[in-house]
Amino acid sequence: MKYLILHADGMADLSCPELGGKTPLQVASTPNLDQIAQRSEVGLLSLPSEAGAAGSDVTGVAVLGYDPKKYYPGPGPLEAAGLGVTVGEQDVVFRCTMLTVRGESASGSKDRATDIKKLGQHVLMEDATAGLIDTEQARELLEAVNEQLGSESIQFYPGSGHRHLMVWVGGKSRATCLDPQPLVGRSIADALPSGDGADVLRKIMDAAFFILRDHPVNEEREQEGLKPANCLWLWGQGRAAVWPPLPERYQIAGVVVSSSDVHRGVGVCAGLDAVELPLADGNDANEFTGCVQTAVQELAKKDFVYLHAGLSDDVLHATDVQDKVRAIERFDAQVVGPILAALATHPAYRLLVVCDPGLAKSHGAEVPPILYALCDSAAKPSAGVTKRFHEQDANIAGTAPRDATKLMLRLFPRGV
Repeated sequence: MKYLILHADGMADLSCPELGGKTPLQVASTPNLDQIAQRSEVGLLSLPSEAGAAGSDVTGVAVLGYDPKKYYPGPGPLEAAGLGVTVGEQDVVFRCTMLTVRGESASGSKDRATDIKKLGQHVLMEDATAGLIDTEQARELLEAVNEQLGSESIQFYPGSGHRHLMVWVGGKSRATCLDPQPLVGRSIADALPSGDGADVLRKIMDAAFFILRDHPVNEEREQEGLKPANCLWLWGQGRAAVWPPLPERYQIAGVVVSSSDVHRGVGVCAGLDAVELPLADGNDANEFTGCVQTAVQELAKKDFVYLHAGLSDDVLHATDVQDKVRAIERFDAQVVGPILAALATHPAYRLLVVCDPGLAKSHGAEVPPILYALCDSAAKPSAGVTKRFHEQDANIAGTAPRDATKLMLRLFPRGV
């Protein structure tokens, strides 16, 4: 028996007025996901209420069978595990996100970053991704920060794009540090780190701002009309995660396949092997080729694969919802289709598809759902019923949302 979890990050959403009151999944043409739905139990998932904000990493922790309120350490330690950064028991790992800030004058007009004397009042969060800065430029900037601010107790580690890490050796973990994404367009004054250890974090952020502001990479970006990566935002902190290994519990060898450092870290913390993805071919129109090919190869060798493949940042941050519809259609064709074809070559399999909202735009208090489909190769298509894989069909299935942490017991019924 082969087992595969496909974590489709960022595809779930709420109904959109631009789509006639439908969700992107409802509007998109997804024949492969719909084929799965015809042979599956389809429904919604719930997370423990104490789990906090239901980010995609929290979903990953829960779906692999770990209660987030007990085992979720924050995105920083998960990302460190995914990057292979060694972290001591007393060390604290922070997400170190590159972003763009601008000054705001008393009249409300925006000033250049050169007018900022200190991160605080009259400083606006302009872009929480620094204009989706590329990895090469970001690493050059982070190296400059590490050269000047790095020490025996503070070290910076490069990740990808705007996402990086800072490790505070023997540091404090109780400061209140906020996710920068919801702050876009707002003052950062009340969102800066506060509480125990916040004075150290603020000093680092202030010093990094002046290093980055005048760096040649940012001067070049501004000349080209791009947003400068002039601020390091520290958040998502926690200590190293120690979890009971999933392979021991279910007596099965497994791997995690993901281009996301934090989701690869979820798998590593669960005791799964992490495999290196092939370098992306700039000429390949299929953005998911590396993940899918690797997952198919690993499925031939191991009995369990956790495949995380999400919609890209530029899609999730796009202003046109049709971009997301088209991305979902590509995902169905380029990920779901090949995975179904690969599974069909094995005598028996179980497939769990999980779709969460990822970085879907904020809808205020309304939270997009997490939906799933649990499919067994022995199941027959629903007779006389047309089922599709989207939020509305999952919602009318007639059952209450299932506890996400219990799904593994159903995927592996022999689990103990």
